Amino acid sequence: MHETEEDRADAWFHALSDRTRRDILRRVLAGESSVSALARKYDMSLTAVQKHVAVLERAGLITRRRAGRESLARGDVEAVRSVQTLLTELEAVWRGRIARIDQLLESSAQED
Repeated sequence: MHETEEDRADAWFHALSDRTRRDILRRVLAGESSVSALARKYDMSLTAVQKHVAVLERAGLITRRRAGRESLARGDVEAVRSVQTLLTELEAVWRGRIARIDQLLESSAQED
């Protein structure tokens, strides 16, 4: 199955919709960390943190590798830049729409 840009955007927004996942992403962007070390930072089970990490990995925002028995997670800076680019594009679309609404309101007010 070929992943479309829309599928990628859906995965990014889903992954970033959760506060814990956003915090995990911040931590692993700062430096590689073991999933077990990450789990110690949260008031939840290792399994729950593993699930959060898996969502971030499926979205392409982090990568994982094995080092012995440890699972190490690292943030993917290029993927985060892609998210930023998408958000900038969406912002431009909405700013354009808001500007158009402002124009319509101004012309309507001038007609009254």
